[in-house]
Amino acid sequence: MQTHLAPEFAGTPDGEAAEAILRSCVHCGFCTATCPTYQLLGDELDGPRGRIYLMKQVLEGAPVTAATQTHLDRCLTCRNCETTCPSGVQYGNLVDIGRRIVEQKVERPAGQRALRWLLKEGLTSPAFGPALAVGRLVRPLLPAALKAKVPPRAGPQAHRWPTRQHPRKVLMLMGCVQPGLMPNINSATARVLDAAGIQTVVADEAGCCGAIRSHLNDHEGGLNDMRRNIDAWWPLVEGLGGDSKVEAVVMNASGCGVTVKAYGHALAGDADYADKAARISALTRDLSELLPDLVPRLQPLLQGRLTREQQAAGKPVPLAYHPPCTLQHGQQLRGGVETHLAALGFDLRTAPVDSHLCCGSAGTYAILQPELSGQLRERKLKALAGAPGDTIVSGNIGCIQHLGATSARPVRHWVEVLDDALSAAIGQ
Repeated sequence: MQTHLAPEFAGTPDGEAAEAILRSCVHCGFCTATCPTYQLLGDELDGPRGRIYLMKQVLEGAPVTAATQTHLDRCLTCRNCETTCPSGVQYGNLVDIGRRIVEQKVERPAGQRALRWLLKEGLTSPAFGPALAVGRLVRPLLPAALKAKVPPRAGPQAHRWPTRQHPRKVLMLMGCVQPGLMPNINSATARVLDAAGIQTVVADEAGCCGAIRSHLNDHEGGLNDMRRNIDAWWPLVEGLGGDSKVEAVVMNASGCGVTVKAYGHALAGDADYADKAARISALTRDLSELLPDLVPRLQPLLQGRLTREQQAAGKPVPLAYHPPCTLQHGQQLRGGVETHLAALGFDLRTAPVDSHLCCGSAGTYAILQPELSGQLRERKLKALAGAPGDTIVSGNIGCIQHLGATSARPVRHWVEVLDDALSAAIGQ
């Protein structure tokens, strides 16, 4: 695709990056076939190819309107189009650039600005946990739509952290909303790793990975979140102050994982952080990427520990599995969870149709685009109805909370189910 940048973008880092991406697009339209919003709305401008044309026009100096902003806002950034694209177009990077430019040129209505400020400041604040606790107290009085976003209080198991020391150590990001919404995901991760002889350490100063501010077009705020995390993690990465070096930075929320793996790209132009950011990105692993190492360590603990019914039937534990977009498209990790959990006695089945499509969560999208998000959720749950199991499992807090709000089956992180099996097997 030929592009002629307007003078204000020519020679700028964003302009040059966007131009290179645009030139790789051959406007074949394969991406529209797997775009969730295009499938719902049927509007070319609500698909990747149409949005690419809109961003091309913006970069070439065409007038930017609120309509342009709306079409870009409706994008889930699920990056399914990147998996589909035969030309390797880096659409996710392009839409980030396009949104930043449009945000500077189109002033949002006061209500939108206020909501976006509340999201980026509230969800990343240390006060989120206490505010959520208050929300749980008044949960019976809340409207149904809001009640669905306030899960019940977690049980004591959610705060049981292993105390054993191990030579092998990994660093884990607790996340910004996960400790308040679903704390058992973090503690279950630590318990499963502990059972495999790996100690989980945490840097208390670390916080939001940077995704929330970045996706709300607070570019510098997102970069500052990344810098803060790097500063918090660096002593553990380098083994400073007598601490043992960690062998990986582990993410149990794939939305955080895809962001942290891109720290090197995001901070490439920062002389003080470029090298450190690249090192962090190289060390970062989604929790599922540890499974090849964990499986042989956990198999002896789980062997022969099926329920009586499963022993009689000779079948593994069936689970319906929703692979998050940030895992299968953003990180290009597919099939690992299903394969390795099968070796541990579980039978994970993805939806027989549309398993590649977004559930509609997409970070803050569920709040900013509730109608589209709700339609995508119901479509996903309908598809998952064809997958067996009493529980739906996933690998991202956003998907889990979003699907669980209306699902007839409980929705959990796969590591929680594995932790339950281990706890039953070793009598904890």
